[in-house]
This record gives sequence, structure tokens and C-alpha cells, in this order.
Amino acid sequence: MVAALARRFGDLDIAEEAAAEAFTAAVERWPQDGVPPNPGAWLTTTANRKAIDRIRRERKRDDKQREAQVIFGYPSEPHGAIDDDRLRLIFTCCHPTLAPEARLALTLRLVGGLTVPEIARAFLVRETTIGQRITRAKAKIKAARIPYRVPDAEDLPTRVRDVLAVLFLVFNEGYLATGAGTDPIRADLTSEAIRLTRLLRELMPYDGEVAGLLALMLLTEARRPARVSATGELVTLGEQDRSAWDATLIAEGHALVRERLAVVAAGGPPPGRYQLLAAINAVHTSARDVRETDWAQIVALYDQLIHVDPSPVVALNRAVAVAELDGPEVALATIDCLADKLAGYHAYHATRADLLRRLGRSEESREAYDKAIGLAGNTAEIAYLTRRRDQLIAGLGT
Repeated sequence: MVAALARRFGDLDIAEEAAAEAFTAAVERWPQDGVPPNPGAWLTTTANRKAIDRIRRERKRDDKQREAQVIFGYPSEPHGAIDDDRLRLIFTCCHPTLAPEARLALTLRLVGGLTVPEIARAFLVRETTIGQRITRAKAKIKAARIPYRVPDAEDLPTRVRDVLAVLFLVFNEGYLATGAGTDPIRADLTSEAIRLTRLLRELMPYDGEVAGLLALMLLTEARRPARVSATGELVTLGEQDRSAWDATLIAEGHALVRERLAVVAAGGPPPGRYQLLAAINAVHTSARDVRETDWAQIVALYDQLIHVDPSPVVALNRAVAVAELDGPEVALATIDCLADKLAGYHAYHATRADLLRRLGRSEESREAYDKAIGLAGNTAEIAYLTRRRDQLIAGLGT
């Protein structure tokens, strides 16, 4: 298979990596979902898709990185505090002169390699809005003659929050990829985000939010082997085979969470957004079974998070936990208040569909599933939502 891939793509390294990823996928999926009727064809198809995705992404990412250097002008000074090219460029693009939304969009486009539609879905705004932000940012760089200046050590604290936001959004796109024609989970994005966050942790070992984001990524990535079935359908947290989770990543993530809790308990600064999200994920990954999940603790953590990040998405996620603690009717009343703000967000309609299903309101649930399917961009998620909707139509999901 490797020889055939190398002949097709003209690159032995890519062929070997694609084949290894295909075999890894088989090891992760086949024990849970069964060996496919034609294992060889499954491996070949998967390896071809991995190779195509890798070539496409690397070409786009390198082109965008060169474009960023052209926009700012090439550096004429040493590397400064950051040795890694990509992390250095992220810090450079997160220039404080640019508006926050513009610099995030520009950095995700030029350095993260995300497309305009992917960035728009991440921010829950129109594609034209993101396009305008990127255009304005480029114009501002040119008009103000903002230089490509490598950040010094003293610059890092003022830019790190934007850098964390970029890394978080890149990781999220890998966690549930929304781009057309890509794998439902883009391990290249999640692994690169983790790599860069590890480097950032070395640069800023005492920053709680850096540690929190790394913990969050590790605890999320640990569940990747159980998140998509062999048939390409999303497997929800409650249905995942927890024995397939990566115990090493979970242990590392839990250690980081405990470290931050100790700092807070000793009178350190209160936890921020990423530390609280990591703590929520630590509760999930501590439970041996979904029935053992401490939902009261999760709701309490969301109560803290909503004060730090009072966004409608946080309120929606809190409602999911409330449904487990107080029942779907209480949660539904909460999320119905978010309709105006989240009308274009597929997860809002998917959550609402599930709550309506649990309440026996099948027709309303089916309509909500239809809206979620129409808005979702991830193929595995669409497959899952479609099956749930079709069960309702067949009278099996009430």
C-alpha cells in the first residue's frame, strides 16, 4: 500500500504517514465497530483520503504563512523570545494595533490555514463579515506600516490572550472539522495546536490560562479514538467506549488541572475561561461511566464560567448539564431564551431536538433536527443527527 501511495502522490514520507494514520484509524475503530467486509479496500481508501488531506492542508498552510510574511514584510532582526516559526508568526499577527476580531480572523486565515467559511462558523457570523475583517486588517497593516517585528519576552503577556484564542479555535476546527471534503476529525490541526500550546507553556510556565488551555486540549484529544464510528458517525460522550480513551493524555490533563486548583487554593488568581473548561472536562474524564458523572459539579463550574465568559454558547452548554441534573424541561426553558442569539448555530438546534425528544415532543424534535442538519458542517455529526431524526420519523426515538 505504501508503494502504491508513493507512486500516486510522489512523496514517500506522505505515503508512509498516510498509511500509518489509516492503520491507526483501523486499530481505534475496528474493535468497537467490527472489521469492515473488505479490510484492504477500507485501509486503502482511508490512506488515500489522509494523503490528499495532508497535501492540501500543507500546501495551503505554507502559502498562507508566506502571505503573512509578505503582508508584514520580512523580519530583519533575531527570533526574539520565540524559536518556533509558526508560534512566532501567530504572536506577530496578533498585533495590538489591530482590532481584536480582525487580528484573530487574520491569524486564523494566514497562520492557522483555516478557510473563511471555517472561521465564520467558529465566530458564528456571516462569511462576508469575516472577509471584511480580514480585508480591513490587511489594509490597516499597510496604511499604518505595521512592521513584522518579532515579539520580545515583554510583549508576550499583552498578546497571549489572542494567541490562546487562535490556538483554541484551530484545535476546535480539528476536533469537529467543518470544512467540505475533509475528515470529520482533523488530527493534524489538533496535534499542531497541542504542540504550539506546549511550546507556549514552556515560554510562560506560570500563566494559568496557558496551562488551562493545554489541559483542555489534552483531555479533549484523549477521547478522539472513541468519537467517530467505523461507519463515519459521531459517537456522543455518553455512548463512547471509555476504555478506548487515551489514559496517558487524561493523566497529564488531570495533573495540570490539579496544579491550577492548588494555585487558586493558595490564594492565586481566580481561574479563567480555559481553566474552567479544563476542570469541566476533568470531571467528565474522571467518571468511569456516564451515569457516574458529577453533574452538580459540572453545573457549578459552568456557573463560574458564565461569569467569566457570559456568551450564549456557554449558556447553551450549561443547559446541557442542567438537563442531566434537573431534567430536560428545565433545560429547554433556558435554551429557548437563546433562540435569537443562536438561530444560526447547529448545536443549538441539535440540543433543542434532543431535549424535545426526551420530552416526547417528536414532531417539534424532528423539525429541530432538520434545522441542525441543515446548519452542521461536520460529516460525522450530520450522520448522527440524521439517524436520530430518522428514528423519530420511524417512531423509534420517542
